[in-house]
Amino acid sequence: MVRDGSLIAKGFHRRAGEAHAEVNALRSAGEKSRGATLYVTLEPCNHTGRTPPCTRAILASGIRRVVVGMPDPNPHVVGGGSAFLTTQGVVVDSGILAEECRAINRPFIKLVQTGLPWVIMKAGVSLDGRIARIPGVGVRVTGERSGKYTHRLRNQVDAILVGIGTVLADDPALTTRLPSGRGRSPLRIILDTHLRLPLTAKVLAAVDKASPWVFCGPSADITRRKALESAGARVTTVAFAADGSLDLRVVLAALGAAGITSLLVEGGGRVHAAFLGAGLVDEAAIFLAPVFFGAGGVPLINGLFEQGREQIPRLQVTEVRRLDDDVLVRGLVAAGRGADRIVL
Repeated sequence: MVRDGSLIAKGFHRRAGEAHAEVNALRSAGEKSRGATLYVTLEPCNHTGRTPPCTRAILASGIRRVVVGMPDPNPHVVGGGSAFLTTQGVVVDSGILAEECRAINRPFIKLVQTGLPWVIMKAGVSLDGRIARIPGVGVRVTGERSGKYTHRLRNQVDAILVGIGTVLADDPALTTRLPSGRGRSPLRIILDTHLRLPLTAKVLAAVDKASPWVFCGPSADITRRKALESAGARVTTVAFAADGSLDLRVVLAALGAAGITSLLVEGGGRVHAAFLGAGLVDEAAIFLAPVFFGAGGVPLINGLFEQGREQIPRLQVTEVRRLDDDVLVRGLVAAGRGADRIVL
């Protein structure tokens, strides 16, 4: 929010169900908002959902002008917020830095249009494409700066997902640990077909009052299920896909219905292969470390998937960054069938 050429307030949407960015900025500015200009990456909402319409709060605040990056992608409300503000005498300028706004709003766009969260595949690998030197034994592949980048990434997403193999090998906490000590931990998701998750696993520890979410198969032992639920886990049964694994599209649909906009998939190799093979990866962040593990190491893609030549997953690189001796390669996955139906 800007007034007389000076920044007077900022705001962002912290999580689903809470106040939107505009309202948080207005609360911060108070009376200074009268006559000011509000810059938003996304068109203000003009309908009542989990929160009241932002357009009403804007009018009540005395904002003179609103600069909109991109329209609301929801087909039921697109253009409604801008049109309403215009009829009420507020000056509205739309399409400012539209492409940049679409880039940062991709997760929201996908959720609105498909009901599925934006999926980011993340992994640290050796130069010969291995995520571990020995099967079943966890080892840190990348360096300290890559680790810090990973925790910043965790701080930006709604949820983080791993397979039971990763939990058994590494016993990860899957929390966000920033140098400042601040940040929020994402909701932790575990794919565990047969409920092998140990009751002593670090992932079961309470974080931000959010219970870890465990997805299992129809044949999972009921006694194990009750024990995990008593330990604080939320356990959900998922039907099997045609290949006998958990149906990942059903998992993503459940997360989307729960308001999860973005999901960081951290492995392991079988999980990465399953997501890529199902065309459900939208973006990838791969950290290359200057080491070789050899043929005995665990491959990044630990499995086969059927795809034609035109559907081979290919990264449209958006970022290449050196992190000490590691190299980050990040980009959009071109063949992701979860993303090819959305307008970005």
